[in-house]
Amino acid sequence: MGAQIRVYRQKISSTSSMKKIFKAMEMIATSRINKSRQSLEAAYPYANALTRAVSQIASQHNISHPLTSTVDDVRRSAVVIFTSDRGLAGSYSSNVLKRAEGLLEMLNSEGREVRVYLVGRKAKAYFDFRRRDYDEFWTGDTDNANPERAEELTERLLGDISASYDDGGVDEIHLVYTAFKSMVTQEPRVLRLLPLEVVDANDLGDEVSEDYQDLEETNNNFEFEPNPEEFLNEILPRYIKSRIYSTLCHAASSELASRQRAMKPPATMRMSSSRSTPV
Repeated sequence: MGAQIRVYRQKISSTSSMKKIFKAMEMIATSRINKSRQSLEAAYPYANALTRAVSQIASQHNISHPLTSTVDDVRRSAVVIFTSDRGLAGSYSSNVLKRAEGLLEMLNSEGREVRVYLVGRKAKAYFDFRRRDYDEFWTGDTDNANPERAEELTERLLGDISASYDDGGVDEIHLVYTAFKSMVTQEPRVLRLLPLEVVDANDLGDEVSEDYQDLEETNNNFEFEPNPEEFLNEILPRYIKSRIYSTLCHAASSELASRQRAMKPPATMRMSSSRSTPV
């Protein structure tokens, strides 16, 4: 009887310790989510302004550019998967990986080679456990988007799509991440980043057009110096970096929101814990 009581006491002590850990992680996620959402909202104006510029130059000038020209026969695709470094975030990483698996299966069924890039330890562990190949991975600060990580990804992806097929270049780039809608809604999403299909910016169907006002129509013809081609060469890398940084902000906010929700005890548990124990 005494041994059973000791076991029960150990279980009670262990449960109490885990409860404190979960509460601490919930409070940390709560304190950081506001800053992450502010970064996400601050990323919209810059991305929106660049979208206006790219749409304007593409609509006024018939320019053939490797970053905007769609390849008819896509032979190799790059897929960047954004997950978390840590667990205890509910189904956040598993939902992204499930969406990525669907994309990879579709690309393979179309006979395309796929180069995989991973962001977050969860994605790396997923591919390592299954002994599947990937080209490169980045870990650290998945719940804290920073421009340096966006710069690293931009340089690697631009280098891949600018290289020839024989040198390991790719024809298109996809991003698989979680779009932050609200504190209770986060949606796994696939974004075709490159080649950039320039259309009416109001019809882009992504967070730039959904969460911002409609882009103003204009009949003014702008002059670009020194010429539209060089302007496009200069602005497109900035555009791509802004979209990748926006993706990192979405992923960070979604991870923190998922962790906060996962660490919160169920309503029934909160109600039972608030009741007094009868003597």
